[in-house]
Amino acid sequence: MNPTLLQILYDSHIGLPNDSAYYWGLLDDIEKSNVHAQTYTIMKQGGRLEATPAFYQQILKEKFQRVLFQNILIKNQTNQILNDFEKSGIDIIPLKGTAFAEQHFGHLGSRPTSDIDLLIMPTDMDRAIDIVKSLGYIEERKPIPFHFHRSYSKVLPGSSIPLTVELHWDILKQTTANFYVEEIWEEALSIKDSLYIKKISDFHLFYMICLHGWRHNMESLKYFIDIIQLISTLNIDYIRLMEDTKRHKTRKRIIRTLSIVYQQLPTLHLLNKFPYEIPTSYGHRNFPLKKYVDFIDYSFLSYDSPKHSMVELYHWLHPKY
Repeated sequence: MNPTLLQILYDSHIGLPNDSAYYWGLLDDIEKSNVHAQTYTIMKQGGRLEATPAFYQQILKEKFQRVLFQNILIKNQTNQILNDFEKSGIDIIPLKGTAFAEQHFGHLGSRPTSDIDLLIMPTDMDRAIDIVKSLGYIEERKPIPFHFHRSYSKVLPGSSIPLTVELHWDILKQTTANFYVEEIWEEALSIKDSLYIKKISDFHLFYMICLHGWRHNMESLKYFIDIIQLISTLNIDYIRLMEDTKRHKTRKRIIRTLSIVYQQLPTLHLLNKFPYEIPTSYGHRNFPLKKYVDFIDYSFLSYDSPKHSMVELYHWLHPKY
């Protein structure tokens, strides 16, 4: 059996096939999840890219260069926003984005970024909105009830896709968790000489990335790669993670997410053993009712509290509320 993309990227003991058809198939998987830049960067850093066919290398390199160009533009826009927040004395934490690519994948072009996610304090929302609007971003859509961000966008020169800024005051719906965003602020560190621009702690970054993958039901390889990259480069304290998720009523979500990741790449246990793994049906692609079982499990059974499950069911049945 030929190795999966995740095995190629993260298991150095896996040999690289010589069959060209395998790499065309691999490119199909990469295209579906838009992970060309991540694949190019990780394989190149691991010294494995040169052992692949020339067409495979060329396609990945071209896609990587496009991502790099896009991220240069987004980084420039991000810096403008952050500088204005600093001047206005407003605390702010960039979430993911180009900084995530640089710090945890090793290159500005190593991971595509489509928007700018920023965490601010609820009391600063009005001033934050004024800043992004002053930079040409207009409101994209009305706020979604029970959600935790406001979105604004503008079209950049040379780009047909608007750039969106999301101003977050939380990272989870409070109606389905007991998460305390204040804990993120307490452990955030100032960036360089900034007084107001903060960096999320590695622990909370990993927590957030896992929740982000869960929120999208791990439907793309990009969520796997984000989580695996952090497991590979950070020493995550799983005991603390489980203690925090128990308090926050997010334990089932995190265990479900990491169980799926470890199931797809068991060698991760050699880096950081995850002792809370539970069986999932994720890998059984031929299971007749798999997609329905997964939907029910993800949508309504991933909550620690029956009350939170009922709230989510109500929101699903009444999407306007």
